[in-house]
Amino acid sequence: MTQHSNTEWVRSDKFLWCSRDPLAPYIVFGIPLDETTSFRPGTRFGPLAARESSMALEQFSLRQQRTLVQDNYYDAGDLILPMGNVENALKVIETAATEILDKGQKFMAIGGEHLITYPLVKSVIEKYPDLIVIQFDAHADLRSRFTGTAFSHGTVMRRVIELLGPGRLYQLGIRSADEEEIKETAGLSKVFFYEVFEPLKKIMPELRGKPVYLSIDIDVVDPAFAPGTGVPEPGGITSQELLNALAYLSGTNIVGVDLVEVAPAYDSTGQTGLLAAAVVRESLLLLTPNER
Repeated sequence: MTQHSNTEWVRSDKFLWCSRDPLAPYIVFGIPLDETTSFRPGTRFGPLAARESSMALEQFSLRQQRTLVQDNYYDAGDLILPMGNVENALKVIETAATEILDKGQKFMAIGGEHLITYPLVKSVIEKYPDLIVIQFDAHADLRSRFTGTAFSHGTVMRRVIELLGPGRLYQLGIRSADEEEIKETAGLSKVFFYEVFEPLKKIMPELRGKPVYLSIDIDVVDPAFAPGTGVPEPGGITSQELLNALAYLSGTNIVGVDLVEVAPAYDSTGQTGLLAAAVVRESLLLLTPNER
């Protein structure tokens, strides 16, 4: 265990060949929160799967035509979270994100369930008040309450809207939602069903000059390509469409990214972990100014 300011971390296998310098401008860290999962648990092992699979990757991205420079990013390990206490866990996550941002760094967070997005956005919006959030996801996650609580992977984007205000959340790839949550939140977010890449092209002019936070739920991808997730939903996009969409965001002012809902126990092939690692690599490049 190591100490990073006031936040406790546990070291794990590092992502790819990252720097050993904690003052590197871009920070990778794991958030193994797995408390409100409603179907299949196991997302706490998502960070480990992404790190292990990253060893199969090249540092060079063909899509972005850029190389992940080793000295630019540091893997801080996984946050130590209080088991069984969601409220305190969210505070720990928010504090860790704030400590990173206060040092002038940006982060790529690996979950963990989707609820981690709430404290991360809560921290980021303090630095970027005009923040826009883009969500790639199979599920709308707009319920007011789910399984008896207001803070759940099924309510996270409702809570994010409360932070942002209406019209600043873009939801792409949605193919599963409760009828009531869609009616109740009509006009509060900009929802695009079933696809990611084509809607992304349409909204790009609205992103120019704005700080953008990107939240990627691995279940936006069809279970044929990413079976290792807690709530798989048929009819999703391909892994290629997801990676192409990330590359298309190159040049956008991405100020933070999270990848969530990777549950490797449900994928004996390991392809979900490999996709997660590729998403992390592409996302780290998005955080880095494009200096070709």
